[in-house]
Amino acid sequence: MSDAETLFERIIAGEIPSDKVYEDETTYAFRDIHPQARVHVLVVPKKRYRNVAELAAADPGLLADVIAAAREVAVLEGISESGYRVVFNTDSDAGQTVFHVHAHVLGGEQLGLFGRHE
Repeated sequence: MSDAETLFERIIAGEIPSDKVYEDETTYAFRDIHPQARVHVLVVPKKRYRNVAELAAADPGLLADVIAAAREVAVLEGISESGYRVVFNTDSDAGQTVFHVHAHVLGGEQLGLFGRHE
């Protein structure tokens, strides 16, 4: 896979199968293959940016589309009323492993605190 083609671009193109939850003109959402909560869906903009900071600087409208898609996923998954978390991991220290910005939508159960607590 070249630097110009990420795993997510191949999923969006249909080259790699996914369990699609939602799609519109600018975003694609699918279930994470290693869920960290009862509901764990990734929302990916169809246009590639490395991380959320790059996306926010270059295309705030597309960032708004990603957040709107996350809300729609929460509605479709039945977690919009009970609560859900939207997480962007930005670069390696935060746990980003695919360098195509994506939001994690997590919910469907009581979620614990996150980050290091001492």
